[in-house]
Amino acid sequence: MSPLPLPQGFRAYVTNVGVKDDTDDFTVVAADAPCVSAAVFTKSSFAGPSVVVSRRHAALGTARAMVVVSKNANVATGAQGLADAEEVVAGVAAALGCAPTDVLIASTGVIGRAYPMERIRAGLAAIPAPLPGTDANAVARGIMTTDTVAKTATASVGAARIVGVAKGVGMIEPDMATMITMFFTDADLPGRELDRVFRSVVDRTFNCVSVDTDTSTSDTAVILASGVAGPVDLAEFEAALYSVAESLTKQIARDGEGATTLVEVTVDGAATGEQAKRVAKAIVNSPLVKTAVHGADPNWGRVAMAIGKATTADEVDQDAVVIRFGEQEVYPARLSDDDLAALSEYMRGDDVRIHVSLATGGSAGATVWGCDLTDGYVRINADYTT
Repeated sequence: MSPLPLPQGFRAYVTNVGVKDDTDDFTVVAADAPCVSAAVFTKSSFAGPSVVVSRRHAALGTARAMVVVSKNANVATGAQGLADAEEVVAGVAAALGCAPTDVLIASTGVIGRAYPMERIRAGLAAIPAPLPGTDANAVARGIMTTDTVAKTATASVGAARIVGVAKGVGMIEPDMATMITMFFTDADLPGRELDRVFRSVVDRTFNCVSVDTDTSTSDTAVILASGVAGPVDLAEFEAALYSVAESLTKQIARDGEGATTLVEVTVDGAATGEQAKRVAKAIVNSPLVKTAVHGADPNWGRVAMAIGKATTADEVDQDAVVIRFGEQEVYPARLSDDDLAALSEYMRGDDVRIHVSLATGGSAGATVWGCDLTDGYVRINADYTT
């Protein structure tokens, strides 16, 4: 894979410090000078120490560095886990010559295991100054756990660039999936506007992906802006950031543990955006819909079931609802054997789109992304720690 340069003003360091043998497990990305930043985190009540520390630091809106420890979530580790996270942040800050509050931390991996701090301390002491790397692809590889591919995306806006990296394939149902995503840009943006735009984009992308309905204890999404490239049009920046986030969202769904098919569900004709998203999530999260997609079985009745369980009788008139697989209407139209055969062939593709029109008289809609459910998902998670 060809290198993907980070935006101006950012450098990186990716290495193995012994959290896991043979693979990179420690990643630092930092700006050369002070930044503006924004972040959102899991709403889980079992949030890990990394989230606790980062949430406190992120509230300042001036973070300039991010450290990620992969292969160990450092969750449910008590006071020692919190002290360890704070020590990692302090060690990174010392290496960079900045305040600990300028550093955010994320951790991903097995829950309930303490950091191997002797090894990590040695790794902290070995951080080079300045950081030697500029390749975002190396950053993406360094934060992987059970991901099968590194996830990156980029876009330009005026003279500035946005580069995003992400990891996540299981325990994916964000409430802000196990998901960590970082964005770096050299655009010059006001901190308050960056926070507003970032939260809006996250809500329309990462909060619309689900692999298995399970919200991680460690979900973290961060954006750092160095400002080196100068000011940009805010609306154009939001559109570019959305394109990067949407790409990463689809990459997460496509790489869901054991997945073979990306599933996109669009619901329109809804009374509200909340209703549209609720119904779309019910469809993409249904094990029966997921297994039908995996088996290339155009069983639209499972979609009708999901619509019904996510709504009340006074919300939806079932006789007015329209369900489509791809471009083919499957309800209320009656399908011939040839139609069913063609749909089954369509569902053997890499992408399956399900479209539902609720026909409530409203114009709200939502699109969400997920994947099929396979025996591979069961095996990966049945054997995860043993």
